[in-house]
Amino acid sequence: MKNFDPTTLEIYRALFTSVAEEMGVALRRTAFSPNIKERRDYSCAVFDADGRVIAQGDHMPVHLGSMPMAVAAALEEIEIAPGDVVALNDPFAGGTHLPDVTLVMPVVSGKRTLFYVANRAHHADIGGATPGSMGLATDIYGEGIRIPPIRLVRNGVLDTDTMRLLLANVRGNVERRGDFDAQIGSLKTGASRLLEIIERRGEREAMEYASQLIDYSARLMRYTIASIPDGSYEAEDALDDDGVEDRVVPIKVRITIKGERAVVDFDGSAPQVTGAINAVEAITVSAVSYVFRCLVGDEVPASAGLMEPIEVIAPRGTVVNANPPAAVAGGNVETSQRIVDVLFKALAQALPDRIPAASQGTMNNLTIGGIDTRTGQEFSYYETIAGGMGARPNADGMSGVHTHMTNSLNTPAEALEYAYPLRVREYCLRKGSGGAGKQRGGDGVVREIETLVPSRMSLLCDRRKRGPYGLFGGDDGAPGVNTLNKKLKLSSKGSHDLKAGDRIRIETPGGGGWGKIRK
Repeated sequence: MKNFDPTTLEIYRALFTSVAEEMGVALRRTAFSPNIKERRDYSCAVFDADGRVIAQGDHMPVHLGSMPMAVAAALEEIEIAPGDVVALNDPFAGGTHLPDVTLVMPVVSGKRTLFYVANRAHHADIGGATPGSMGLATDIYGEGIRIPPIRLVRNGVLDTDTMRLLLANVRGNVERRGDFDAQIGSLKTGASRLLEIIERRGEREAMEYASQLIDYSARLMRYTIASIPDGSYEAEDALDDDGVEDRVVPIKVRITIKGERAVVDFDGSAPQVTGAINAVEAITVSAVSYVFRCLVGDEVPASAGLMEPIEVIAPRGTVVNANPPAAVAGGNVETSQRIVDVLFKALAQALPDRIPAASQGTMNNLTIGGIDTRTGQEFSYYETIAGGMGARPNADGMSGVHTHMTNSLNTPAEALEYAYPLRVREYCLRKGSGGAGKQRGGDGVVREIETLVPSRMSLLCDRRKRGPYGLFGGDDGAPGVNTLNKKLKLSSKGSHDLKAGDRIRIETPGGGGWGKIRK
């Protein structure tokens, strides 16, 4: 399409994005688990017939940047027919970590596949050694059931044998089944809306403008990269430990800008580790995509074009591109955050007036599960907990928010106590935890939860030994603290048996400060 109308292009950007957003609404409203319906731990996207992403909802960055690799794996492994739905969660086939299950469905008009719709939802349990599937395993086999690309629906009919196999390997299978049904319904909603667009606008025009959106995103990204001064910018940061060995796990990056292209090289990062903080390649690419998209602005189409001018080098066998059978539950939630931190730290050298100090740099993953003695049913609670945003060059950081690779919400105390045998004893801002500076870092939060029944609890978090960095003279944010019954200090990663009446208290990190305070 040599000539296109910019106004029509913007209409199509809004149309395709609205499809992804409506898919998210349908998923949220029909899901069973509080993790999806309250915290919105899901993402939805629209792809063209070649598997290139056209549009994404304003959902979870860690999902969205990696979902194209999952769709590519599905298309490579399976010839998806009309009415099929393919499921996968394999981190080594485009997934992130096992609780994130991706579903992919073709959108067919006549006999031709025009689009694919996909969603990814974090299931509150996917099996494994500990409730919530976020414990400190030492290989992927201990983290839950691993799903390669398989047909969950064939020709419009649910494969009941496959579903029975999945549900037999997870806790709380009634809730899991409800969430799978919600994901399938969300895909059907997206397909219906895309076919409505085809009916109104015509197949040829819709397909052409979908391609133009990808080209437009690439042009915007090239323009953005060209605005960064040419040069190489290096930085290093580290995770506290892997939960098995008490030593830091460094992540290094060199960003080379030359004209309209960027090379992001993670050579020198730590070898993959025994604990569960290894990231797969999809996670690292997702973090790079997120950081560079932040530089472009809000109105850029969230399409495959964004990564066209960017090359990512993530050496195999390292913590940013682990080989199987590495444990990876924390790579998605913790290492992804540290990758973002180190990328922004490097870019601050090139764009000092645009880059914020480090935000909390962790998702503070908390899972609690067991048997609800009131009902006799299994329960599995999972949540990520907000913290402090890093101070910005012209504004303080926000307090008590989810930042960077997570875009989720909290579980409201009322919903949590209704769904689980748990009680929220304290929930407030952690005053003074943000780093001081010309602009102050945002404060973290305090969240204390009491379990009403014997249960098993797992923590997977970071920034407990070193606080989030400040920039240009700003102070670091306060590190986080985990305690049991306000007395026993807990490590950042591990599992613990709880008695009825035990209280787990999470104090999350504050954001780093920006700039020196003038006296």
